[in-house]
Amino acid sequence: MTTPAPPRDTRTLATVAHTAFFLLLGASLARFLLRHPGEPRTPWIIALSITLALLYVLGPAVGPALGAAPTSRRTGRTRQTRPTGRARQTLWLGLIVATWVVLVVLAPSFAWCAVPLFFTALRTLPPRAAIVLVALLTGFVVIAQLKLAGSFDPNLLLAPPAVAALATAVFVHMERQAQAQRALIEDLIRTRRELAATERREGTLAERQRLSMEIHDTLAQNLSSQQMLLQAADRTWDTDPATARAHVRTATGIAARGLAEARRLVHDLAPAELADGTGLADALRALDAGPDIEVRFHLEGAPAALPDRVQSALLRIAQGALANVREHSGARTAALTLSFLGDQVVLDIADDGRGFHEPRVATGERGHGLPAMRARVRQLGGTLTIESTPGEGTVLSAAIPLEPTG
Repeated sequence: MTTPAPPRDTRTLATVAHTAFFLLLGASLARFLLRHPGEPRTPWIIALSITLALLYVLGPAVGPALGAAPTSRRTGRTRQTRPTGRARQTLWLGLIVATWVVLVVLAPSFAWCAVPLFFTALRTLPPRAAIVLVALLTGFVVIAQLKLAGSFDPNLLLAPPAVAALATAVFVHMERQAQAQRALIEDLIRTRRELAATERREGTLAERQRLSMEIHDTLAQNLSSQQMLLQAADRTWDTDPATARAHVRTATGIAARGLAEARRLVHDLAPAELADGTGLADALRALDAGPDIEVRFHLEGAPAALPDRVQSALLRIAQGALANVREHSGARTAALTLSFLGDQVVLDIADDGRGFHEPRVATGERGHGLPAMRARVRQLGGTLTIESTPGEGTVLSAAIPLEPTG
């Protein structure tokens, strides 16, 4: 797992800390050379200063000292490095602190290099160990500064602990903010992924429902019509061959239309009846419910251009309704009425069959057709109403609102 780039605030803090360390180290060395020229300890001071600088530069090679702590992609929270990496970082920090302590013993002016070392310790060690080390470094700085001053100075006794406390508080606060930000970002990413997964599931379910309705209203109805026609042809084959052959030819035509519908369904095209530019009114006028049922079509109002989705839905509803009339109603006639009422288009399908009780529709006892019609209309923001009384036929009405054109 790769480690993401540290946040900008963390990189800025690291840059400031690195710069401050080298500036303080250089200033302390320059101060010592100016005030103590030619002393025997000067070569040692120079050598230790160079060693301390080199050790500090080697920090990134042993681990993320002042960079960003490794972050888990799954949790978004800072994770601990492997034990070997942690041991190398601890050893590196120990060498830096030891070298700095020797320098401060030889030249107390190097004590101010402790401030950037505070951040190094806080970034490298666990929180409790880091705070203990910062406290020890602070105490050592106080002793070194009092020794350098040669007399007791309350400012030297209180200033280093105050600086250390402020630096620690600032770092801890920024670290907590960074962890909270990482956690928030991870939560947002996880929420976005969950939302995308939910949308994919909803899209899959919607597509399955669409295919289910298309198959029911086209292929299933065509197969049912073919079955009825072929059964009728089989019954009359010997007594009335002409009628039987007419039934077979009608079944062949239905099979051809069903094949065209299947191909268009695969390619997600418009219904075959509308594919060649035929209007909805003409497509409805061409529908039939079988050889024993007369279908009449009426057009009311001034026809308006309808979206393809509305035309397809109304045609499928009409096909499904006529299939129900043929299979369940025992009707002799059926009437299709397409009405343009300005702000909505209404399709009524009425028959003179045996009718049924409305509660049976609500409980879904009549199969898949009516629920599919309700789903089609609901997707377009419309309503589907059914009025039926046993012995008096059925009227199905689908009303779909139209967007204003002005």
